[in-house]
Amino acid sequence: MTINWYGQSCFKIANQGNHLTVVTDPFDKSIGLNPPRGNADIITVSHSHYDHNNISTITGEPFIIEGAGEYEIKGISVTGVRGFHDEKKGQERGQNIIYLIKIDGIRMCHLGDLGQKSLSSSQLEAIGKVDILMIPIGGVYTIDAHTASKITKQIEPNVIIPMHYKIKKLKADMDIEGVDGFLKEMGLDKKSPIEKLVISKKDLSNKEMEVVVMGV
Repeated sequence: MTINWYGQSCFKIANQGNHLTVVTDPFDKSIGLNPPRGNADIITVSHSHYDHNNISTITGEPFIIEGAGEYEIKGISVTGVRGFHDEKKGQERGQNIIYLIKIDGIRMCHLGDLGQKSLSSSQLEAIGKVDILMIPIGGVYTIDAHTASKITKQIEPNVIIPMHYKIKKLKADMDIEGVDGFLKEMGLDKKSPIEKLVISKKDLSNKEMEVVVMGV
């Protein structure tokens, strides 16, 4: 499996052999970053904000998932779990869908723009075991670094990929925190970003928890 990050909550995930592709939360170029291009088999959208729902940037005939439920597309399993974009059960920013995506036997959890201080027992049960966690850390519009570290401990994944934080070229009005605060919360110094993550199920066997910082 190959994972690339484009900024915000947008990832392109390709299975082994690169013949099946999932794109998560594609954004509009108005945020200052270059959105992903090319074909995809599946697009997941966590909520209907312009920096997460620009499905028009993706070509082909992707199956678009925008809500809770269980889906099976071309052997890829996706489960959408209801959550909230804020601390007040959606009263401020509405709902947010958490996605569990299973490809090549690897279970990935994409938390979207989660705003909850913690996950409920029913959410944790629906999510289940997680190999790779994509978690927002920038605060303001999502959970912050401290809350993200607590939720990471709730889920206990093997690999943590922080997302939705301040990076170069992101517009100034996206006034969110960078990655360093989260690394500090996780007891880590600065980490050099990697261009892409190539990983297989066997790589995750007996793997201790690791934070992977991705570049754009």
